[in-house]
Amino acid sequence: MKSESRLESLRKLFTENGLHKEDAYKDPRGFVIITRTGIEKVQAKHKIVVAFEPVQIALDFVVIKAIGTSTMPDGSEALIETFGEASKANTSNGYIVAMAEKRALSRAVLKLSGFYMHGAYGEDEIDKSTQNGMARRTA
Repeated sequence: MKSESRLESLRKLFTENGLHKEDAYKDPRGFVIITRTGIEKVQAKHKIVVAFEPVQIALDFVVIKAIGTSTMPDGSEALIETFGEASKANTSNGYIVAMAEKRALSRAVLKLSGFYMHGAYGEDEIDKSTQNGMARRTA
């Protein structure tokens, strides 16, 4: 049995999760970025529930832990723990707690749904000010 390429796997995941062109774009560094709306669609499709725990909340640095669960097709329960961080140095968004939470949510959803292992990341993980306007929407 031939294994799928990363691109074939991503296309399959996009179709299975009801994602469209406007839900993602290619980053010039070679990976796929899924938009906030795409993350929400994937979360709903997989019925992923995420709880958050603050790990560190300081004036200039925040770490939020996300604990995500989802029921797998075989009925088993999948659990993931991951983190989102934000600081004034890695985001232009002034709301670093909210940004850390969005990053943690994106990572939990993308890991539980299989996107992360194929090189897809959430748009909240990439500070738009560091992209220098180079990101292109997928065609």
